[in-house]
Amino acid sequence: MTDLLNAKLSRRAVLQTATVGAIGITPALRAAVYAAGSDAPEKTEVKIGFIPLTDCASVVMASVMGFDKKYGVKIIPTKEASWAGVRDKLVNGELDFAHVLYGLIYGVHLGVGGAKKDMAVLMNLNNNGQAITLSKKLADKGAVDGAGLAKLMAAEKREYTFAQTFPTGTHAMWLYYWMAANGINPMKDAKVITVPPPQMVANMRVGNMDGFSVGEPWNHRAIIDGIGVTAATSQEVWKDHPEKVLGTTGEFVKKYPNTARAVTAAILEASQWIDAGLQNKIKMAETIADKSYVNTSVDAINQRILGRYQNGMGKTWDDPNYMKFFNEGQVNFPYLSDGMWFLTQHKRWGLLKDHPDYLAVAKQINQIDIYKQAATASKTPVPKDVMRTSKLMDGVVWDGKDPKKYADSFKVKA
Repeated sequence: MTDLLNAKLSRRAVLQTATVGAIGITPALRAAVYAAGSDAPEKTEVKIGFIPLTDCASVVMASVMGFDKKYGVKIIPTKEASWAGVRDKLVNGELDFAHVLYGLIYGVHLGVGGAKKDMAVLMNLNNNGQAITLSKKLADKGAVDGAGLAKLMAAEKREYTFAQTFPTGTHAMWLYYWMAANGINPMKDAKVITVPPPQMVANMRVGNMDGFSVGEPWNHRAIIDGIGVTAATSQEVWKDHPEKVLGTTGEFVKKYPNTARAVTAAILEASQWIDAGLQNKIKMAETIADKSYVNTSVDAINQRILGRYQNGMGKTWDDPNYMKFFNEGQVNFPYLSDGMWFLTQHKRWGLLKDHPDYLAVAKQINQIDIYKQAATASKTPVPKDVMRTSKLMDGVVWDGKDPKKYADSFKVKA
């Protein structure tokens, strides 16, 4: 009986090793999860939703460059029309994962604005690279930055309309923080509307808004088209801020943990590839500019991904804090403090009525263990601490230690 049992165990080990070898999963990944049984992805074909923005690049390139195959999965990038659509398709299972706004995942988890479901953040996709655009009409009147906008709004009283891309999302938070730091209460002094990213430029062209906050390439597109100016970059609001994430549902992670880990590892490799050099960035810009992805001209993408900025009024500069996808692994770790920050701003602006258990919510959503296993597989450095400290544009420091006090400390709020 013992010999028979040993024979069966040996046969199982051989079969598992053969399966893993056939799909190309790395030894490090196999070692990280062997105790749980077979480490092969439970689901080998996955749909990942994305919005036409420059920062969808790591998801797209993981598929185009074949990094997904290395980890035994096939990524199918799925172009979506709006963040609301991404939310709905994630919640109902039409999408397996998404390139998605950090704050959207947290909002859905807590039921802000309707849909409520346990959600998961697997990794951060990028830092920096968003901006706030003001219309050329406002710029011609001196509103070329926050101070100029505040002065104009005080002098010329009327209803000013600004657009963000989703109520709980990153672009809304950058817009609100920037306005508030310049003495403008976005909830009282302006009208704020929601517009999908690819529709921002067209809406500004016909006069539907005075300004907007969105990801690239739509801020630079507004400059190319002569209808807007860059008043601030998001990295001016918060240097190296978290932006888009690889998001899914808590249910998916529990049901398909190996798949979640494999997809995360593949996108980590794509992130490394993008940030590895100039030629890779240029190839990335040429790839995602295609109508299947962002659907714009390459020149709308390929400048700001290299840190070459212009404001639309003759000023040019090189910004070292441009959009980063990897940056030696510093970009991608799902810091608990990053997720908590969005909750503090949701409370500040009245999206949350009461203080949540900030740390507990972040621990539920941010999948630190899966990330670390994927990082091992993709040879990505992992920081020692799950929290980080940042100083935002108004000099206020965020370290995640007292989120309730931080959220209540702002003078300008809802």
